[in-house]
Amino acid sequence: MTTTTTAAVAVTARMTALIEEIRAVVDRGLPPDLTAYLVGELLGPHLGAPDLLTLAQQESDPERYRQHIVHAERDGSFSVVALVWLPGQQTSIHDHVAWCVAGVHQGEERERRYRLAPGPDGRARLVPTEDVVNGPGEVCGFAPPGDIHRVRNSCRTTAISVHVYGADVSRLGSSVRRVYTLPAD
Repeated sequence: MTTTTTAAVAVTARMTALIEEIRAVVDRGLPPDLTAYLVGELLGPHLGAPDLLTLAQQESDPERYRQHIVHAERDGSFSVVALVWLPGQQTSIHDHVAWCVAGVHQGEERERRYRLAPGPDGRARLVPTEDVVNGPGEVCGFAPPGDIHRVRNSCRTTAISVHVYGADVSRLGSSVRRVYTLPAD
């Protein structure tokens, strides 16, 4: 479970410029996977810049990772979120309501990706497909289906990542479509 900050917060000039660039891509109406790829290309160069996020957007929570909604497009077409993780904090295994791009701004995140498969008893189970470690400046993107994963801070310091979702996270509360409690190999 995350702590979410939804109150209107100021955005930096750099973030304002990034939002305008993202808007131009999203407004093209391209397929979700291509949109995610192009948004990822835009996000990467901004990661690590000290003027990307405000200090408030970098605040953590001692109990769980914290979600700061930086921007939600008025038409609901995309949102920009900063996730702040203390060492060891992690998500549940989940998938998403829409395409997503995530870039590491600071620290390191470990992601385990899964696929659904029938188990020996015929019931669905989760099978790990890949473990990925993303460091500062690294970006990944995906579009459902096939976006089941768990993410955690795998470093000894605070990790911050910037996520762009093809949905209105301020209205939905999060980008998570479903949390998986199935057995995992």
